[in-house]
Amino acid sequence: MLETAPGGALTAVTDDTFAAVVLAADRPVVVDFWADWCPPCRAISRSLAELAVEFAGRMLFATIDTDANPDTTRAYGVLSLPTLLVFRRDEVVGSIVGARPKHHLRQSLARHLAG
Repeated sequence: MLETAPGGALTAVTDDTFAAVVLAADRPVVVDFWADWCPPCRAISRSLAELAVEFAGRMLFATIDTDANPDTTRAYGVLSLPTLLVFRRDEVVGSIVGARPKHHLRQSLARHLAG
């Protein structure tokens, strides 16, 4: 069963659920790689929750705790946090490393809706 963050906007995924939720999705998926000890991760998660509501139905927003899910973290070469990877089907089509303002995230993610 998938856990959904408060507000229902962000879907928590794990090593076990990643393929079914992210790689098999019928729309673009933003995956937020984060850790509890990462202050910028907390800041960006608020913006992502708001953007998830804005992009509802067009883009899925998922989060994955890198400490609890090392296999997926390693598989995608995530070395810095926060890292956002944008998937279209089973392919990474974009990335954002480090905390960014909400307007920057909105612009960057909106590009992945076209096409």
